[in-house]
Amino acid sequence: MTLSDVASLAQVQRPVVSMWRRRSSAGPLPFPVPAETVNGVELFDADEVTAWLQATGRGNNPEARNDVAVHAKPTASGSLKDGRKTFDGLTALLALKVITGHALGNRSASGLLDEADEADPDDLFLYSELEALGSALPGLASFADRLVDSAYSAPAAFEKLLTHRFKEGLREHADTALTAAALSLVSAAAIELAATLESRPVFVDATPGGSDVMLSISQQFSESESVTFLAADHDGGASRLARRRLAVHGTDSGPVKVDGKGAFAVTGSAIHVAQYPAPGEPGLNTKGILSGIENIVLQMDDFQRAVVMAPARVLTDALAGEADNIRADLLRSGRVRAIIRLTPGLLRAKPREPQALWVLGPSFANVPIADRWTMVADLSTSPLTVDVIQDLISDIVASMGNRATIRAHSFRFARLVQTRILLAGVAPWSPGLAKRSPAAVPDAEAALRVDELVRALATGAGSDTRLVGVQPAPAYSSPAPASVRELMGSGHLKYVKGIRVEEQHTNTTAGSRILGREELLDPDNAPPRFITLLEFAANYPTGRLTEPGDVVFCTSPRPLAMVDEEGGGVVVFPARILRIDQGDPGGLLPAVVVRDINGLNPADKSWRSWQLRRAVEAQRQPLTDALQSLQHEQARARERLKQLEELATLITDGVAGGSLTLTDPITHAVPEEGTA
Repeated sequence: MTLSDVASLAQVQRPVVSMWRRRSSAGPLPFPVPAETVNGVELFDADEVTAWLQATGRGNNPEARNDVAVHAKPTASGSLKDGRKTFDGLTALLALKVITGHALGNRSASGLLDEADEADPDDLFLYSELEALGSALPGLASFADRLVDSAYSAPAAFEKLLTHRFKEGLREHADTALTAAALSLVSAAAIELAATLESRPVFVDATPGGSDVMLSISQQFSESESVTFLAADHDGGASRLARRRLAVHGTDSGPVKVDGKGAFAVTGSAIHVAQYPAPGEPGLNTKGILSGIENIVLQMDDFQRAVVMAPARVLTDALAGEADNIRADLLRSGRVRAIIRLTPGLLRAKPREPQALWVLGPSFANVPIADRWTMVADLSTSPLTVDVIQDLISDIVASMGNRATIRAHSFRFARLVQTRILLAGVAPWSPGLAKRSPAAVPDAEAALRVDELVRALATGAGSDTRLVGVQPAPAYSSPAPASVRELMGSGHLKYVKGIRVEEQHTNTTAGSRILGREELLDPDNAPPRFITLLEFAANYPTGRLTEPGDVVFCTSPRPLAMVDEEGGGVVVFPARILRIDQGDPGGLLPAVVVRDINGLNPADKSWRSWQLRRAVEAQRQPLTDALQSLQHEQARARERLKQLEELATLITDGVAGGSLTLTDPITHAVPEEGTA
């Protein structure tokens, strides 16, 4: 055992064990001395440690003697010096123990191999692992028995061994391990999709070594429910481990034959689950991942479903070359029913890499290709809480239906996008596609509502002058939204840093306006701040003044932005500037950029990934003019509101104070005493 293992066994923090060791060194019961040192790490005899804990009463685990095997390792001697061989041997012994149903420690090496040959005659998952142990097999079998007793069951012991994947050199398993939230999402989605099929659930994972998702599915079914799992028949260490894992957990499982190119076939109703890259191919590239999904799609019919998790860079981000062609063909197949971009942090080894989900289903071959649709959703800033998972799965299940079924469902996270729009290169998570504003309405309804509002405002103002005129535009006539990063790369947008200004250089009366977080949070009531040009030039030579039309923004405490219409301001950190190239704006308008930023999720701080909408060139100036006109009307309305409030205050105070008398507004006559 290492000192960390001791702390885990005693249920205390790691520094506590070092304190015990130091303080007991001169006492009657000193902490056990290291049994050996391997690669600079001290290892202690597990029995000596448990005896010391029991004798001293240290720790918070009164069952330490019974639990010790879960936290310890077998003595490394002979073939057991190979940690991977020991791990494979232990997991194989646990599988054999479940299959035979009896203890293994009282059997000879030859007896154990005979039982392994009977349990695994084709050497699909455990015989070779036990044979490789040689003379160390009986000793390790005894340890396996003790491990099961310590963990209370063989499945629990197996899972405990797998939790060591991050420190035992099992890189292929550590690099591909998903978080509990990710496994919960994939497994729950697969189970709900299985419930929509009429036959007995059959779950298939054709990836090499994939078992985490299947186990998560298995744990959600009761013992009385019948469910079948099919795992790939790849002959690799990761795949053999997956088959051992399914055997230990007592699942009804079988192999699915996968050829050298990854092709396979499953007949009848089935739910495919897959995570890429899989443990058997942790270094799989983008083309390889898409080819794996293609193999799933090629053998699917309308009685099969699939839930696939992979990096977002493969499933949702822009691609080029052959990989882009493969993904486009998959979208054209009509089987990609849903695309969901997920939050980073779902892959343990790469917490900053966002993942994405594809859900595959019926292709609706009777629907013309030009009219096919795909459900898209952006959860890149939404943690996978229980309610989020439940509502997302509801959206996913609805996406399997026809157009009438979909129209009857109220989507929380998703919206439908014509597949041809995705093929045209529009990012599925763009604000215009993946994020639907609660106020969003169909184009025709929007045009009618605009006309209704314009008429009402004209009537209220006593004028027939129309503020704006609109009509429905051709579908998706605007350029596709683009990220800030893409727009900066193409030169349409420029980023200017904010500067830090010392308080002693500012004043409240004159100079260049200071724009910072305070002004963004409360632009109407923030105390005025200025800096003279002399102070600015003398103390901040690298600083730059704003230009008219600059978008000033910040990310904390939430995404906020405003347009500096006048220019000549000083932007102070943490505020920054996004400057649109007036010569080549790429469809960007400051007012639209501000609206997109202010409408972002409060947790979305990745400003380079923000998606900004764009307008067609012919509409840029009309939109600018219309917004200026509306802003003018808003200013007039605010001024009128202030005047009305002042009027109400004056007449209230005047009449109540006796200094004013109200008269008839037309005749100016004073009401007589006693009249109503």
